[in-house]
Formats: sequence, C-alpha cells, structure tokens
Amino acid sequence: MKMVDIRKLTTEELNKKLDENKKELFNLKFSLATGTLEKPHRIKELRHDVAKIKTVIRERELESKEEA
Repeated sequence: MKMVDIRKLTTEELNKKLDENKKELFNLKFSLATGTLEKPHRIKELRHDVAKIKTVIRERELESKEEA
C-alpha cells in the first residue's frame, strides 16, 4: 500500500486497516512456524504497511496537539 493511498483514508479507516493487517500478520507468522506458509514475502509487506499506517496516525495526533 502506498503512502498516498494511506493518507487519503480517515483515522477510523486507518485503525481498522491496522487491526486487519496485524491479524493477517499474526496468521502468517503462525503459518511460518507450522511450515505451511506459501508467500513469505507477504510478512515483510505487512510489516511495512503497519509501520506506514502507524506513522500517519501519529502524524495526525501531533497535528491535532499543535492546533490545540
């Protein structure tokens, strides 16, 4: 997911997407441990997406504190 797409989402949508990605990441790590993982590169993609989403959420938190 690109940063441009992430920035277009609302904070609620970002939180929902973050939860979905974390659940999928957990399931992929579980599959890796049991040896049934088909796409190991997906773990890296999800980790990066989670980091990007957290970054945008944090930026918005800081912007709202500056305005107040």
